[in-house]
Amino acid sequence: MTATKDEFFSPTKLSARDKAAATDHTARSIIAAEASERDKKTEKLKLLRLEREAAEVPPAATPRKGRKTAANH
Repeated sequence: MTATKDEFFSPTKLSARDKAAATDHTARSIIAAEASERDKKTEKLKLLRLEREAAEVPPAATPRKGRKTAANH
C-alpha cells in the first residue's frame, strides 16, 4: 500500500477564521478544564480545613494576671 499526501494532509486549506475558531474553542476548553480542577481542589482543601478545625480542641482561656499597684497592697 503506497501512501499519498492526500491521505495525510487535507487537500483544502482552512480559512483564517476557521483556524481562529478552532484555536479559540481549544483554548476555552483547556481553560474550563483547569478552572474545574482548581475548584475541585479548593473545595477539597476547604473540607479538610473545616474537618481539622472541628477536631481541634480550642485552648482553654487562661486568666490574665493583673499588675499589682501600690493601692492594691
